[in-house]
Amino acid sequence: MNWQIINQSLPIFAKAFQLTIWLSVVGIILSIVVGVFCSLIQYFKVPILSQLITAYVELARNTPLLIQLFFLYYAFPVIGLKMSAQTCGIIGLVFLGGAYMAEGFTGGFAGVSATQIDDGKALGMNNLQLARYVVFPQGFALSMPALTANIIFLIKETSIFSVIAIPELTNTALDLIGMYYRTNEYLLILVISYAIILIPIILLLNYLERKVRYGTFGD
Repeated sequence: MNWQIINQSLPIFAKAFQLTIWLSVVGIILSIVVGVFCSLIQYFKVPILSQLITAYVELARNTPLLIQLFFLYYAFPVIGLKMSAQTCGIIGLVFLGGAYMAEGFTGGFAGVSATQIDDGKALGMNNLQLARYVVFPQGFALSMPALTANIIFLIKETSIFSVIAIPELTNTALDLIGMYYRTNEYLLILVISYAIILIPIILLLNYLERKVRYGTFGD
């Protein structure tokens, strides 16, 4: 193990680390937005839209992100829709992540008591008000375990961005290995980099999950 090589490559990995964080944050936030929107449409069984959402969720969850990225990056330019690699990566992550988030939120929303929905309707609430004041607050809390798992899953899925040459952590490690043949050093930095990202996030999400589950926010 050559520590000098590790030290020399740290600035390169630092840039890849920042890009991985940025792609993950943007992809996860947009995935949550898409997931909530889709699951609420399915929960309230909005005509036509709910069927379209079901088709989208099944398509996204049953095709690999690798294939989705290839399609976005190589097939779309054929019909005149050329996008940067990073844009394709974010769209692919949101397309996949939105479907998984939708399933997670759907499970949480389904746990909301039907009695509370009936009470809300008796008070004159429309679907939008029910979603905002009754379904979403309780359903989000019930969805925390799935939300946690999906966030971790999506961060790890950014490693697949290497196939369309986005210079995130995995792509950077593979490039350096190909140029200098120092596999052990670069893989060690790669593993440590993902550990630095994932371990604090896992601990934070587990903490938030316990807080939400037992209703102890603010204590």
